[in-house]
Amino acid sequence: MFRFGNPEYLYLLLLLPLMAFVQLYFLYQRKKALQRFGDSELLVHLMPDVSKIRPTLKFYLLMLALAALIFTLAAPQFGTRLQTVQRQGIEVIVALDVSNSMNAQDIEPSRLERAKQAIARLTDRLVNDRIGLVVFAGQAYTQLPITSDYASAKMFLSKITTDVVPTQGTAIGAAINLALQSFSQQEDINRAIIVISDGENHEDDAMGAAAEAAQQGVKVYTVGMGSSRGGPIPAGGSGNFLRDREGNVVITRMDEAMLKQIAETGEGEYFSANNIRAGINRLMNELSSLEKSEFETRVYTDFEDQFQYFALLALLFLLIDFLILERKNKLLKKIDLFTVDKKVKKEEA
Repeated sequence: MFRFGNPEYLYLLLLLPLMAFVQLYFLYQRKKALQRFGDSELLVHLMPDVSKIRPTLKFYLLMLALAALIFTLAAPQFGTRLQTVQRQGIEVIVALDVSNSMNAQDIEPSRLERAKQAIARLTDRLVNDRIGLVVFAGQAYTQLPITSDYASAKMFLSKITTDVVPTQGTAIGAAINLALQSFSQQEDINRAIIVISDGENHEDDAMGAAAEAAQQGVKVYTVGMGSSRGGPIPAGGSGNFLRDREGNVVITRMDEAMLKQIAETGEGEYFSANNIRAGINRLMNELSSLEKSEFETRVYTDFEDQFQYFALLALLFLLIDFLILERKNKLLKKIDLFTVDKKVKKEEA
């Protein structure tokens, strides 16, 4: 397993495109300044030792060295030994609505992005618990089996879009049923299902599925994404929205009443996305109140540092940069391979 010991240093990589932009700006300004002095072809003859390529090459070598140095600071590590450990926690499966209506932007940046942010915050708050991920629209699919690997959960979460499920609709009942089947086989452990949806176009027996979950001792919580005023659904590019057969823009609104009813049937609680931070805090309090059970999980316990490889790369790029001069090398300019060939031929003759 690969990880970074100090992942916060990776934010420094954002400096690289900024530095590249600044470099391009200065090159543009330099070119404009030279044009004010006269014809560019004439200036080339007046400055025979000036190289156009070398300064740019040296700059990008420095950029590569800086990137390697940032990765060095981030402390890359490889897991070398798996060990079975005992932990106490619960199992949580998040059922995320990925229907097209989740692209609506009545809550910023969009319903789906706000939902993904909420799941990421929830994952960051989990300790020793297992998490799984189900996505649904007209059908439900397991996106991530139940796991204790929170890094993998966030990686899978980042890849989710409304295109991952081809069939449109809002099959909340199917999502709850699939979540029930996706828990581990361990019996003495508390479980919860968190349904995140706008609830619109609900089309199957979600109440029956929530009641079945409650009967099995699994609490069903719902998180409503959207607003009562609603919003249009982006479609086919910037400024375009989904329209009905008459050409009118379709407005999607969250069905809060239905989501509340599902949570009540599932013996859970409903949370609104209007204040998602407070909602996640309340949800975590609810999950924390569930009794923890002991279970076995396999985790990497030994990690070896791999920063030395990136440090060597940084040193190599700096060395190459040091050896490359900004101006053309006068000694190399005197070497004419073709002239040498002519002299050799004359001597042979």
